[in-house]
Amino acid sequence: MIPTEDASARKRKIEEKLKQEQETLSFIRENLEKSDQLTKGMVSILSSFESRLMQLENSIIPVHKQTENLQRLQENVDKTLSCMDHVISYYHVAKDTDRIIREGPTGRLDEYLACIAKIQKAVEYFQDNNPDSPELNTVKARFEKGKELLEAEFRSLLTRYSKPVPPILILDAISVDEELEVQEEVVLEHLPEAVLQDIICIAGWLVEYGRNQDFMNVYFQIRSNQLDRSIKGLKDHFRKNSASSGILYSPAVQTKRKDTPTKKAPKRPGKDDVLDIEIDSYIHCISAFVKLAQSEYALLTEIIPEHHQKKTFDSLIQEALDNLMLEGDNIVSAARRAIMRHDYSAVLTIFPILRHLKMNKSEFDATLQGTAASTKNKLPTLITSMETIGAKALEEFADSIKNDPDKEYNMPKDGTVHELTSNAILFLQQLLDFHETAGAMLASQVLGDTYNIPLDPRETSSASSYTSDFNKRLLSAYICKVLGNLQLNLLSKSKVYEDSALSAIFLHNNYNYILKSLEKSELIQLVTVTQKRAETSYRELIEQQIDTYQRSWLKVTEHLTDRNMPVFQPGTKLKDKERQVIKDKFKGFNDGLEELCKIQKGWAIPDKEQRDFIRQAQKKIVSDAYRAFLHRCANISFTKNPEKYHKYRPEEVEEMIEKLFDTSA
Repeated sequence: MIPTEDASARKRKIEEKLKQEQETLSFIRENLEKSDQLTKGMVSILSSFESRLMQLENSIIPVHKQTENLQRLQENVDKTLSCMDHVISYYHVAKDTDRIIREGPTGRLDEYLACIAKIQKAVEYFQDNNPDSPELNTVKARFEKGKELLEAEFRSLLTRYSKPVPPILILDAISVDEELEVQEEVVLEHLPEAVLQDIICIAGWLVEYGRNQDFMNVYFQIRSNQLDRSIKGLKDHFRKNSASSGILYSPAVQTKRKDTPTKKAPKRPGKDDVLDIEIDSYIHCISAFVKLAQSEYALLTEIIPEHHQKKTFDSLIQEALDNLMLEGDNIVSAARRAIMRHDYSAVLTIFPILRHLKMNKSEFDATLQGTAASTKNKLPTLITSMETIGAKALEEFADSIKNDPDKEYNMPKDGTVHELTSNAILFLQQLLDFHETAGAMLASQVLGDTYNIPLDPRETSSASSYTSDFNKRLLSAYICKVLGNLQLNLLSKSKVYEDSALSAIFLHNNYNYILKSLEKSELIQLVTVTQKRAETSYRELIEQQIDTYQRSWLKVTEHLTDRNMPVFQPGTKLKDKERQVIKDKFKGFNDGLEELCKIQKGWAIPDKEQRDFIRQAQKKIVSDAYRAFLHRCANISFTKNPEKYHKYRPEEVEEMIEKLFDTSA
């Protein structure tokens, strides 16, 4: 049971707490009432505001729309005014540009092109908006006039500034100094840079806006003329300088000449120097054409549209190329006429030219890449013509050596080297300078069968393309054929001589000349490609002729032999018949010696080494036999006048023989 005091205290606490809760509840109720009042007030305000906003909107929107319409109208007015100004400007273009168009583009190309652009826009406007207006015809005419003057300016600039390239500059550009590892390229500047830029600008405009291709014809005609004049100027340079000072080459760069003969053909008085100049000139003009054409193409690519470049270039080079090919054809024709006259040395003019053409063919072909087939075929056609006429000349030359007539009046009286031999060897020596060209020339005519040269399938890639080794063997076989024909002809000619000894001297001289010439010119290396024993064979032939010649002395030395010599004892008196035998031997020797020395003194052996060798050999043979004979007759009394028969001492006999083959003695 809880005590009464505690219960009272607890009750009071509960009553106090209850009172506090009641007070809090009253406060909340009051606040809720206030909040309701405020909410009602806010709702009333918002309702009023919404109503006012709606009224404002209904008033403002019409005003706003009206303002927008006004702004749009203002913009339309501005645009209309602007368009009117723009349109009106087109009607004034002709008048505004009249002075500039009339005065032309010279010296103010940019300003002129700006005027043309205005006119072009006016043309486009009237075509689109008022095609029937007279103004369209006016601006069209002005545009055509402007285009015409631009074309005229293009022609004028090209004509005024296109000059032939000076010969000295061309020679510098094509010359090669073998001592320099890196060649300094000579730049050929055809037009001043400022002029070039104007020409490029005009060409670009004519293509893009002028719809005009006539300027390309103007371009190739003017540049074609300059290209041709440049090459002709180089020719004139050769002629003038060679006539006055002999200087043919640019002093700026020394040219190593590989393509001109190192030995001259048999002289044709008055013609050789001129001919050499013509050959040098043509060779350099070929190189000049390639270099100039390359330079022209580089210039052309800056001015002419890409899809017209090859065609324009083809047209541009035609005149110069045709002139070069015509000159080449004339050289071939001249060689053909010379062959008909049996002047085979003239064909040698073709060799340096042909070698140069073939050496430069790849660069030539690369330069003409993209041109018409007829243009590309011009050089191969000329090469073929030269190879054909050259091969014909070689064949006919070989036949002429074989068939040269044995005319007595044409034979050297002293048995020296025949003109046929010297000419044949000189011709072959000059072939050596162009051995690759000559071999390829023979191969091009499929003459391998003629010389029985076996052809390995690996040695050719086509019917007309043989290896250098095959060409070398073919040329070797040809040279051996010529030498064989020459040997047969010399043998035939030697029979013209009535004296077999002179015939032997003649053959000896010619064989020796051939051998020495082969050795000196290195022809022997080429000959031995197909005839390994060629050198030995000639030495054997020379020895045979020396033996034949020495047999001519038998009619002298036969008197010194023991044949018919009387057998006697020392102190025994000879019979008249025996004495006469000895007298006859002395007389036969003396007469024979005098006769041979008189005859053979007028014969010739040009080779000093051979002349001395034959003299020494003959001196030994004769003097040894004579000394032996004198020794046998030393104690024989066969005459009262020994000096009548013993006319010469051995030393005198040797002196007489020493004077053989000496036409100056």
